[in-house]
Amino acid sequence: MSSADLAPAEIRCYFVRHRNCLLVRGGFSDLYMDYYLHLMQHEIKHAEPLDVMLKEAVAGMTLHLASRPHDEICAWTIHLNDPLLNLFVSGGTKTGRVIGRIFTDDVRDTGKSLFITQTTRFGLQPQQSMIEFEGTDMLSAIEQFYTQSEQRLTRIFRLPNEDFVQISAEPDADEQWLTQLTEADVLSLDQMEQLSLLEARKYVFDCGCTMDRMFPMLSRMLPEDLDFIFADGVAKVTCPRCGAKFSPTRADFESWKVAQPS
Repeated sequence: MSSADLAPAEIRCYFVRHRNCLLVRGGFSDLYMDYYLHLMQHEIKHAEPLDVMLKEAVAGMTLHLASRPHDEICAWTIHLNDPLLNLFVSGGTKTGRVIGRIFTDDVRDTGKSLFITQTTRFGLQPQQSMIEFEGTDMLSAIEQFYTQSEQRLTRIFRLPNEDFVQISAEPDADEQWLTQLTEADVLSLDQMEQLSLLEARKYVFDCGCTMDRMFPMLSRMLPEDLDFIFADGVAKVTCPRCGAKFSPTRADFESWKVAQPS
């Protein structure tokens, strides 16, 4: 499936006047459809609880990106102690892409759940952080990340029809109002509060990986390792970001190497 065939999620950012809060919201039903098509195409299956975790982590990443500068690229590795697994989600506004996958094999048991982030902007040193968090609810984990690392009170709400809303405190925010918000309050915010639209951004579930983009990874391998993975003439290569599966032949790889500038 090409990027042109993907259905974007439109994320809108608002300023909540008199509350000094930033509200970010969007519907994810179309983006989730492309997520499931991706899983089907690459024969990836998740147990339902893990599927929900990954989908909500992707939604949280998308809302986070929409509230950040346009040139930021963000990646989260969310390590859960029980069940033992890693969730990886990443994206950028400039590309308009978000992606994610689950790792359950060979995950090191740290004895605690960790939320690890890396943020990159052009011309600046990458920013990293790591916090411990409690529970297995991804929206709660993201709220804990905001509180501990970003030092901003943030609430995230899951609403009907796969809609999500994130509300974060700005300077001089009414934190008591934000703390006491309920789902019913969020559903009626347009009537109860004065919202000023700041901007709208669009994101698709798409890694952008291709077979050619996997070849540099193979090119760094030792000759004997290449002989092993191409033993049958065809390699099995998995994208580390999205889990997409590729089956390049040795001839494909050699042709790519010849085409590279010396």
